[in-house]
Amino acid sequence: VNTQSASMRPLAVVMMIVGVDEEKGPQVLKVDPAGHFLPFKGTASGAKEQEATNFLEKRVESIPEYSFDETVRTAIVCLGNVLGSDFR
Repeated sequence: VNTQSASMRPLAVVMMIVGVDEEKGPQVLKVDPAGHFLPFKGTASGAKEQEATNFLEKRVESIPEYSFDETVRTAIVCLGNVLGSDFR
């Protein structure tokens, strides 16, 4: 098994798993480089992770009630806010 030695492991890989469970509904899991996974209502990863996370934390209370369109709109507004671009 190649991943048992430290020299063969990928460095700083973060993975987000998004899916829909029949019992729990939509689920977002974030897996960190150590292999730990945590559930989130909204999360970000990458160069401007903290700015995007701050944006989503302000809206975390209303996220579970969002429709599909509201979820997509919030993601686009978050990208625009973090990247400083106007997505239209």
